[in-house]
Amino acid sequence: MRYPCLVPKKLCRTEIRLELEHEGLNEYGEPFEPICYSGKCNYQDKAKTILTPEKKMVEITGSVLFPGDICPELPVISGGTAEVFGVVRRVQQGMKARNPDGSVNYTEVLLV
Repeated sequence: MRYPCLVPKKLCRTEIRLELEHEGLNEYGEPFEPICYSGKCNYQDKAKTILTPEKKMVEITGSVLFPGDICPELPVISGGTAEVFGVVRRVQQGMKARNPDGSVNYTEVLLV
């Protein structure tokens, strides 16, 4: 069965450049090289302020949606940087939304 893509490519019009970090170390004890991705995305600005237990204020400034899996070599997206509209932002969280058969329907990345 084929599942419909919830983030169609025709809605992805914003240019983005991502550098996603690997977790862990290689056989020489060095960090892995970051995975680079350049392409189009569906970018949504938003501003939300959260009060953390240490009484810090954190602003989530945007969410980025991609059709499919943008980095199949990474099981999870845990960190990195993104450049959107000439502004470099830090990746706070990433999510791969999966279909019932286990394939990735779309990828979501939250930026700070």
